[in-house]
Amino acid sequence: MSTPTDPTAVHPDLPRWTRALPANPIGPTSSRLIRAATGVVSLIPDRRVETVAVSETASIRLFGPRTPGTTTPALVWMHGGGYVIGTARQDDAICRTYAERLELLVASVEYRLAPDHPYPAGLEDCYAALTWLARQPTVDPARIVVAGASAGGGLAAALVNLAHDRGEVTPAFQLLVYPMLDDRTVATPPEQAGSHHLWSARSNVYGWSAYLGDADRATAVPARRTDLTGLPPTWIGVGTHDLFHDEDLAYARRLADAGVPVETEVVPGAFHAFDVFAARTAVARAFVDSQIAAVRRVLG
Repeated sequence: MSTPTDPTAVHPDLPRWTRALPANPIGPTSSRLIRAATGVVSLIPDRRVETVAVSETASIRLFGPRTPGTTTPALVWMHGGGYVIGTARQDDAICRTYAERLELLVASVEYRLAPDHPYPAGLEDCYAALTWLARQPTVDPARIVVAGASAGGGLAAALVNLAHDRGEVTPAFQLLVYPMLDDRTVATPPEQAGSHHLWSARSNVYGWSAYLGDADRATAVPARRTDLTGLPPTWIGVGTHDLFHDEDLAYARRLADAGVPVETEVVPGAFHAFDVFAARTAVARAFVDSQIAAVRRVLG
């Protein structure tokens, strides 16, 4: 999709959502309140989903086929929330969509959150999920997709990098949905500052600082990685009204320069997480269709 000429133009499917959604929802106080509320919700049992512990600190929610004697592709999914909020449960709908439409096993990771558990805690939880999935007799370890949205997309990119460096599992594909990749994204052009909804530069500073703590940013931040060679084919999708638009396309260009096959899906006038809050709109459905098609092309 092409970028609109007017950088302030909202996608025609989305105006009412942009009027209703906050620009700066996450900070130290609001994140604590949100985590307390989601913690209460997580106590409600959900017998429709199998939950498996993959380490002492991480668990996964499983969707899709697990047929003894057969192997299927798999997808490990990381939820969003700026590294500081969110649960695996919030993304059950998209995980079911992937599992049903792609006929693969989806493992949605419940990882530890910052600031209580800064880098590399959450990433190591995701790595435990990836290696657990690769060991399952019903999973083809050569056809595992690493995927996530927002901060989960940032964790997905970091997980692919970590897997590449450790050499135990080789993901076949990375699916990065408006990923949070670069801690240096703190300033926006004045004409676009008012168009960012749900995640702003101010929220970004808090999320990254909580997650990184005193970590070496050159290691912890995907966009700061200098060598991107040898990484798997990649899909990156983002809206033009998303704070992460520029950093996502910059990462896509760097991957392509490193010889990695990259597909980008840029949605004119779309804000951060538009596909979640406006899921029934045509533009949101098309965005998910692009993800499904990209995974299907790689896995066959």
